[in-house]
Amino acid sequence: MEIDYKALGERIAKRRKVLNLTQDNVAEATGLSNNHISNIENNHSIPSIESLLKICEALDITPDYFLLGIFRQTNDSLLSQINQKIKLCDERKLELVDHFMTWIVNEKL
Repeated sequence: MEIDYKALGERIAKRRKVLNLTQDNVAEATGLSNNHISNIENNHSIPSIESLLKICEALDITPDYFLLGIFRQTNDSLLSQINQKIKLCDERKLELVDHFMTWIVNEKL
């Protein structure tokens, strides 16, 4: 399957506009340049996987929307809060979180 980069750029621009964000807003949120965002949206540049994932996170959408046109929102409010807390954990705490989550998932409540 070949990626349609023109459609990808159009979907990024559409999602950005739905969220009332400018290219500058997305550039700031991703750490990418405004020119790079513009070039991706206008099919003048192909984003790296890393850049695409940063854009997905900034626009709160999964990569499958940009790549395939399939819409799924990445986070609900609670999941977003949990993700933010997990990002603050060191390796030891992540292991504890993993063990706790495994226990919760396996527990018959």
